[in-house]
Amino acid sequence: MNSHDRFFRSSLLVFLPLLASPSIFPDDWPNWRGPNHDGVSVEKGLSFSWKSKPKVLWKRELGASFSSFAAVGERVYTCGTSGGKQKLICLGAADGKPLWEIDIEGKLEERQGGDGCRATPAVSDGRVYVLGAKGTLLCVKAEDGSEVWRQKFSAAPTWFYSGSVLIEGELAVVSPGGGAGSLAAFNRKTGSLVWKAGSDGAGYATPYPFTFEKTRYIACFSGKEILVVEAGDGAVAWRSPWKTSYDVNSATPIYHDGGLFISSGYGHGCALFRLRKSDGKLSVREVWNNQSIRSKFQTFVLYKGFLFGADEQALKCVQWKTGKLAWRKDRMGTRGSRTRHGTLVIADGHLVFLAENGQLLIARASPSGFKPRAGAKLLSGKCWTAPAVQDGRLYLRNQTTAVCVDLGK
Repeated sequence: MNSHDRFFRSSLLVFLPLLASPSIFPDDWPNWRGPNHDGVSVEKGLSFSWKSKPKVLWKRELGASFSSFAAVGERVYTCGTSGGKQKLICLGAADGKPLWEIDIEGKLEERQGGDGCRATPAVSDGRVYVLGAKGTLLCVKAEDGSEVWRQKFSAAPTWFYSGSVLIEGELAVVSPGGGAGSLAAFNRKTGSLVWKAGSDGAGYATPYPFTFEKTRYIACFSGKEILVVEAGDGAVAWRSPWKTSYDVNSATPIYHDGGLFISSGYGHGCALFRLRKSDGKLSVREVWNNQSIRSKFQTFVLYKGFLFGADEQALKCVQWKTGKLAWRKDRMGTRGSRTRHGTLVIADGHLVFLAENGQLLIARASPSGFKPRAGAKLLSGKCWTAPAVQDGRLYLRNQTTAVCVDLGK
């Protein structure tokens, strides 16, 4: 987006009280994996050409968290840690200046999985929703961070809650686990329970919405199974065991054209299922099942018939219909750092890949191979957080520091 467009957008926001409404601008990134829950930005005309490093608009210390970003209007929301608390933080998108922050719950210190909140905020109709690592579901006003309601869950998995809140119509949907439900939906305005489904222990994945045969569904991993429910009332439409070592099912499911894809790590692998509906009932058959993708905590991105992403082995491209590996990139350069555990999104036809060590690489999203056209080392430490793209800006972070990069024309 050029400077004139940004000026128009900023001026318009002055007259719009709902600063966080994702309906205002289609290129907003209001929740985990973006506006369509698929990791694909709708923006066009982005600039991925730079000589040595891209233009960094701002850099901000946030404290410990692996939360990604929700960017709406001229504000960006993420999480951090300070003063012994997990924090929900609102920053100015243009300059990174703190606008407000609010306590979610007490701080989390966890040596293996990392400290702080794991979930990404979700923004809808002037409200921000987030799930703390210890189980506090919080709703606040986007304008000033004042609390609207909260719920508390007590069945956190081994490495604590990681799934983000899904806003589905009038519902805020999470995966609390146990007696609170494998999936639970709350009235997003009042916080009252609307429905819950299943009783398996919580996984680490974010609930995912999709429409099949005119019915709205929500799919999500629990600790030991994949569960699909009807979004309106939580009625279980399909469930199937999916057992992974340590019950680590973290990747968000992906739906496309009647197919549902799931994957997990620790050597388990992935599968594509074909959905059918007869007499109002959902039936499912397995199309393929292999180890071409082993998502430990990363979710792949589907683009033009191919799945792109980094799993516990390497950066990969896999054909959606067959599960066959198109290419695999183990290292960045001949002796470069490993690509496994990196994260990516797709923007303007390009893979925007952040390696675990903080190396940013840009390459066309192509099944013919991974050929970077630009790159830069912008962060250090452990980078497990998925990038976000909004209004010509790229948001990246490691466990403690956020960086905003200009991708404008």
